[in-house]
Amino acid sequence: MSNPEQWNEDPYRLQRFRGIAFLGNYLPRNCGIATFTYDLSNAVSKQAGVDQEVIIAAMNDVPEGYAYPETVKFELRQEHQIDYSRAADFLNFSRIDVVSLQHEYGIFGGEKGSNVLTFLRDLARPVVVTCHTVLKKPGPVQKELLCEIAAESEKLVVMSKLAFGFLEDGYGIHRDKIAYIPHGIHDVPFIDPNYYKDKFGVEGRKVLLTFGLLGPQKGIEYAIEALHGLAGDSGFHATSFLARLT
Repeated sequence: MSNPEQWNEDPYRLQRFRGIAFLGNYLPRNCGIATFTYDLSNAVSKQAGVDQEVIIAAMNDVPEGYAYPETVKFELRQEHQIDYSRAADFLNFSRIDVVSLQHEYGIFGGEKGSNVLTFLRDLARPVVVTCHTVLKKPGPVQKELLCEIAAESEKLVVMSKLAFGFLEDGYGIHRDKIAYIPHGIHDVPFIDPNYYKDKFGVEGRKVLLTFGLLGPQKGIEYAIEALHGLAGDSGFHATSFLARLT
């Protein structure tokens, strides 16, 4: 890990980046974090200069990997710890000045995703970690792991004020090391919601929405069960659910 004091010496260093690397899941892998990494890296790439490289190190959860685009320069097998060291070595010798790491316990190998520590300890570049899951009541291993990740990183990014508080109060991470950046969305024109209600045959009815893909630990089943208590309310009818699994 680089020296944070050296990193903060020059406030204009961002303008002179040679490049940035993103580590996380990546499209075409069917995963919300893969979509997030794709969108974020593409947004940065559009702002980067001609000589500022934007590259991807992608996590693989299947032996055959995925049909990645050319921007993916390195692939890591999540359960092979040696790949984390090799990825760090690769980035250490690349024309990049900072790494953006997408953290979620389930995408890295080892106990609760602990293999990512090998990458962080071997990396000689500053790291900014986007925390996609911050648990209010983590288990001992999860808490220790995230605290170690924080110690090896320059900054932790969270997408909700609630997560900011969890890190500060529950994990003991100093607030100066945490940045709150709300989850972005694509800039799309507004369309009357009734247009889409008509497409799905729910015109004139109330519709509940949730963003992101579905997984077994997101608690969606509790919301579905709660709908039974609203069935008698005027104007509310739960008829169908559209879902896509993570």
